[in-house]
Amino acid sequence: MLSLRFICKAPITHYNTLRRAGSISLSSKGYRSMGLPRGEGNCAVSRRSLELEGGQVLRSMGLALLVLLSVAGGAQAQSWAEKMFPVTDHNFGTVARGADTFYKFEVTNPYKQDMTLTGVRSSCGCTSPTLETADGKAPENGQIVLKSHEKAYVMARFNTRTHVGQKGATLTVSLGGQYGGEVQLHVSGNIRSDVVFNPGAIEFGEVNEGEAKEQRVTVNYAGRSDWEIVDVTNDNDNFEVELLEANRTGGKISYDLVVRLKNNLPAGYVKDQLTVVTNDNRAENQRIPLIVSGNVRPEFSVTPAQLALGEIQPGAHVTKKIAVRGKEPFKIVDVNCGEDCFGFKTDSEEARKIHFVDVTFTAGEAPGKLQTPIQIVTDRDNRGATCVASATVVAETVEAPAAAAAAIDDDAVRTVSAQ
Repeated sequence: MLSLRFICKAPITHYNTLRRAGSISLSSKGYRSMGLPRGEGNCAVSRRSLELEGGQVLRSMGLALLVLLSVAGGAQAQSWAEKMFPVTDHNFGTVARGADTFYKFEVTNPYKQDMTLTGVRSSCGCTSPTLETADGKAPENGQIVLKSHEKAYVMARFNTRTHVGQKGATLTVSLGGQYGGEVQLHVSGNIRSDVVFNPGAIEFGEVNEGEAKEQRVTVNYAGRSDWEIVDVTNDNDNFEVELLEANRTGGKISYDLVVRLKNNLPAGYVKDQLTVVTNDNRAENQRIPLIVSGNVRPEFSVTPAQLALGEIQPGAHVTKKIAVRGKEPFKIVDVNCGEDCFGFKTDSEEARKIHFVDVTFTAGEAPGKLQTPIQIVTDRDNRGATCVASATVVAETVEAPAAAAAAIDDDAVRTVSAQ
């Protein structure tokens, strides 16, 4: 418990000085200096009256200090919680009406104790916040428990279909459990009412590896008759963008924006952004983002994807099989990993939907751990499969010869007998 002690020096010193001088009366100046009311004639001032006056001052000062300490304690609690958020502010910039616009605030637990995210709320309907796990899924019970160094996200989705103009929101993230607290995140942006994307993003969905696909977005504008899109910037070589003016009638203008996904895009998730550049008068309105997303599914898969060969003595070898599957019949042209200690044998040179490959590892003399990717090259252009092989070469255990061991035992017996 915090103990506070206040010393009011000036009034008490003044009183003691008066006592030492042998006087119990105060002049007008004395009354004014001590803040006491002046009565009729001289009046005695007791130490008790000073203590009562001082007590009121002390109580007021104590309450004020307790309030300050409470605020400081709250700020300190806020500080530890904010350390879980590398970013607490985000500006969406200028976006079109109807555009899919969102931002993920990363949350990381830097502490040894578990931290629980219990919920998130928004101060404005222009932004809808939700909690997401590290793999982008919604939590089953609405809460996320983060162990040390685990991550999660606060998804902030800008509601561009139902709001226009300059908007901002405060997102309050609640932390529960033993270490309760709140962290406030801030988002802002300008939703244009004169530019509309339909649909709000380029969504390719599920795409097979090696497949080309295109999506189309209509850009509608209402305003100046000389308004136009002057460029669409794209830093991703895997996209092709085509812009077609579809209609221009007075102040109503429409464009068709076609985005093509090339067939050489590697497998994995696609998350990118195009920027629509206009001739708007205001510089902050000239660049409008358009989100591109999709998932390229690999044509081939390897089982197991992680090939564990275990612990091996120097000079020994081990052989295990991997299965390579494709959506259509294919041939395996080559298997390599860049390590001389591996050997490979395929089951067939014919085209099949599934192939089995023998992977043989021969351990070297030096002990240690080894991890290397194995590349499966197929007859498809620039498409194949990969798995990762790992092994541990353990040092040989050197045992003492039997005769030497017996001699050691005899010496031990003689030593004990002598004692």
